[in-house]
Amino acid sequence: MNTKSILAGAVALTAAALAGPALAEYPEKPVSFIVPWPPGDLEDVLTRMIAEDFQAEYGVSAAVVNKPGGGGGPFPGAIDVATAPADGYTIGSFVPAVPVIGHEIGIDELTPAKFDPIGIFLTYPFVIATSMDAPYSSMEELAAYAKENDVALGHFGDVLTPTQVTKAYAINAGFGWGSDAAFDALDCNTLASGDADVINTTLQLILPCLDSVKVLMAVTDERISLIPDVPTIGELDESLNIALWNGLFVTKDTPADVREKIAAVASKTVMSERAQAVAKETGALVYWMDADASAARIAADQETGARIGKILE
Repeated sequence: MNTKSILAGAVALTAAALAGPALAEYPEKPVSFIVPWPPGDLEDVLTRMIAEDFQAEYGVSAAVVNKPGGGGGPFPGAIDVATAPADGYTIGSFVPAVPVIGHEIGIDELTPAKFDPIGIFLTYPFVIATSMDAPYSSMEELAAYAKENDVALGHFGDVLTPTQVTKAYAINAGFGWGSDAAFDALDCNTLASGDADVINTTLQLILPCLDSVKVLMAVTDERISLIPDVPTIGELDESLNIALWNGLFVTKDTPADVREKIAAVASKTVMSERAQAVAKETGALVYWMDADASAARIAADQETGARIGKILE
């Protein structure tokens, strides 16, 4: 071996030693998708599909971990994501309350705002429905009727976006609900029993009796394919154009290449036949909105949410 070869080898070894060990390529260990709700709902079903495809694509274990938050909101799961290392191994599957509200209500672990979207992939098919024999067949007719009669509203809770939208719509339309109450379940039986005159629920919960109810409005950002003649909230009142969605989130310091790998799988999964079958069966809107478009949507929702808050005051 000549002197040049010896010197070149020595330089290469020195450079390698100074550079340290090569960084492992993401992912190299199990990945958790945190769903802050119990198993079985739409966000859980679709996130499980994403986790399955992530595991198949990258050859590492990927699983959904359900972290229900109870009545205080889906924040235990969000805190798990916020306090984990910013390395893409703990991914949140969140509704708007987490990135929009969590850091504004005194939760130290979520303050300041901790999350960036990977992408939004689901709009829940929330609707306003009533029984077939109700003396109104549209939101305009409901408003006119409710100005002279008490109408009882059933919903899933005051803090939920579709409930706030429904109450703000009533104020803008010049009427008040005679009464309102939160229910654990809002389905065909709720209307049949007379427990509520109008319910704010998801379309899949009333699919068994869709032929015997009237759907007056969709609290979504575009019309629902199963009920294409039903207008959206934005069509009826543009100032209230907001919907309840779900998306994937990571903490703000997560590397760009990690985000890209998560997005690559998720975007493909939600547009797959099996994910679109869920949309067709339930009326959910299943799609892929990339990080930039998702961030813009969140900013717009914050403005709309603030406007709704002022109306409800």
